Amino acid sequence: MTSKLKTDVLETVSGSGTIALTNQLSGMTSASVPSGSVIQVVSASTSTTVTNSTANLADTGLTASITPSSTSSKVLVIISQNGMRKAVGNAGNRILLQLYKNNVSHTKIGGGLGYNNANDYNGENASLSLLDSPSSTSSQAYKTMFSNEAGASNVQIQHSGATSTITLMEIKG
Repeated sequence: MTSKLKTDVLETVSGSGTIALTNQLSGMTSASVPSGSVIQVVSASTSTTVTNSTANLADTGLTASITPSSTSSKVLVIISQNGMRKAVGNAGNRILLQLYKNNVSHTKIGGGLGYNNANDYNGENASLSLLDSPSSTSSQAYKTMFSNEAGASNVQIQHSGATSTITLMEIKG
């Protein structure tokens, strides 16, 4: 059974006034929400396998952009990079994964798959949460890049169609 409460006016506890309820949410804007509120969310994903056999950074294909509404806003970046794989036959393979913002290195996410054996290894994942302060209302582009630190043979991202995701949340400052 569903219940409904219909009223035009609520009286304050002290009885000293009333609270009008007409269209309270219809006029809400990002400027009227409190600091710490999520203003917008952008997300993207990719499941395209990318291979790199060099020490030079290559795009993983995981990228997203967000345009903050205020210079005081923060951007919460959440990354799940999946399907990292090193090839058979080179124990020195090690994936270096980095986060770039506006094509500038922002932070090293981590280096994985540095196993000391010659076996093929699949399925390693890396995650990152980072609160960025862009201090700008210009578009902010975030992406991940990777390399094989050993530069000896193949390492892969999104191996076998694993899906990597990036989520950007604007947080009101």
